[in-house]
Amino acid sequence: MGQDWCVKSSTAGLVGIAALAAIVAGHALGLAYTVVLGVVLAAVFGLGWPHYLGIPAKKTLGTVIALTGAGSAATAGLTRDSNYLTWTPIFIAVGFGAVMVVQLIRGTGQAHRLESTLGAGAGVAIAGLAGGWVASYRFLGEPGMTLITAISAAVALGIGMLAIPDRVSAPLAIVLAALAGPLAALLFSDVRIIPAAVLGALLAAVIAGFHRLRTLSGPVRNVIGGVSAALAPILSLGALVYFVDKLLLT
Repeated sequence: MGQDWCVKSSTAGLVGIAALAAIVAGHALGLAYTVVLGVVLAAVFGLGWPHYLGIPAKKTLGTVIALTGAGSAATAGLTRDSNYLTWTPIFIAVGFGAVMVVQLIRGTGQAHRLESTLGAGAGVAIAGLAGGWVASYRFLGEPGMTLITAISAAVALGIGMLAIPDRVSAPLAIVLAALAGPLAALLFSDVRIIPAAVLGALLAAVIAGFHRLRTLSGPVRNVIGGVSAALAPILSLGALVYFVDKLLLT
């Protein structure tokens, strides 16, 4: 089943696009929806990440990753500090510590300890960045920049769904996303063209990088692992979008 799911890898792109659509909907449905969505996406990603990597202690490490992302998203929505991601580094640090504790409990000589530590640590970092979407929502207050982000990322995801080599799809995704950003800016916001193009190119580069990693990792082992892999670039974009927004709009 895992290999068949991977062969229809357009599904991964559709999962990412659906997640982006749900994030954009937050500007119509409010902060509470955006926080709950961030928690849910982080939880789904966290529980599926160990399955995607095929590392031991899947339930324990998946729970650690999920709780890291859920905590980051929740505190980004609840904090009264204007630095909405104040708690995110703390959750990521605690998550890394919990991963190390799990490895110690497993005992010396257990198989794949290094792979488990590195893979779960990467998952902790990605899940923690999910809070950036909530922070971006609170910082912006209007959907223009979020629409620019979503459209540019959707273009990059769409290119990744095509059956063409990565050496072609990656630069193509970056160029087209850099063009889609300014077009979306003209239609939906007052953001200037050059910042929108820069943001689109950055988003596409991140998505293309994750797509390449997914290609190198081989067939997806099961559906939940595949969904987690599809959500990884979307969650990781959260903090990037937030900090780029602050640089461009302040």
